[in-house]
Amino acid sequence: MARANVVRTDRPYDYALLSEDLAGLLEAHANLDVRSIGVSVAGRPIPALRIGDGPVRIHYNGSFHANEWITSLLLMKFAEDCLTAVNTKTGIFAEEMKAIFRRATMWIVPMVNPDGVNMAIHGAAAVPAPYRSLVLPDGGEPDFTQWKANVRGVDLNDQFPAHWEEERIRRGITAPGPRDYGGEAPLTEPEARAMAAFTREMDFHMVFAFHTQGEEIYWNYRGFEPDHAETLAVRLASAAGYKAVRLTDSDAGYKDWFIQEFRRPGFTVEVGRGANPLPLRQFNAIYRRLAKLMLHCLMLPVS
Repeated sequence: MARANVVRTDRPYDYALLSEDLAGLLEAHANLDVRSIGVSVAGRPIPALRIGDGPVRIHYNGSFHANEWITSLLLMKFAEDCLTAVNTKTGIFAEEMKAIFRRATMWIVPMVNPDGVNMAIHGAAAVPAPYRSLVLPDGGEPDFTQWKANVRGVDLNDQFPAHWEEERIRRGITAPGPRDYGGEAPLTEPEARAMAAFTREMDFHMVFAFHTQGEEIYWNYRGFEPDHAETLAVRLASAAGYKAVRLTDSDAGYKDWFIQEFRRPGFTVEVGRGANPLPLRQFNAIYRRLAKLMLHCLMLPVS
């Protein structure tokens, strides 16, 4: 019998808790596969979870930005609920999960930026010695709760080769820091390289990058998106009570690169409302809406 409630939702979600929950889910659910897609700057393996074996390949990721760590917890809770539904022959929102996962394979990278997440939660104590001069140039100990970048001060969602230079000029940030510095070139950071290589290897039909906050879904990129992308975004927005938004003046993100390279639907989903990091007291309300969206994603047409 599958053991329920491995994933607790009442604690700031750092890399240690992610690792603990992955071990618990693997013990409880024989049909879960976990692999590492690469390592972070500080050497932490970046895990990916696979559920299902269907021909439609769907990808979800979270915590590109460190202070958006609640997205990792949301994805891990959804993974657990899916596994429990399949293994107990029950459904989520009255949907038959076994049938869904015969159609679809879901790959989740819950924490793209593990070093940054640990910094955002634990502060300067989580900065490895080799990188302290980059993120603590004056020797001080700033409040890292607003930190978005990785441990080298590079914003991983400004790292992709999709009009990267234009985004660098628009941002105007030329040195490492808490946010918006895209590095010296695209894909300089191991976390971004791992995501690009993993995405090419898996050849996903659709990808979803989860961020916070705003309750919006961004679905377009410079006209490279397929014709039905907006229709899909509107359907997803309706499922969650979010708003589908045509985004302009934004480049170099993971979703942008995926759409440009594959000409397939890619979405950035901004969950919740308020100031980052979103407080855990909002978790249940956010999850109820987001789980509907993620479940709907698994049933969307891919052509």
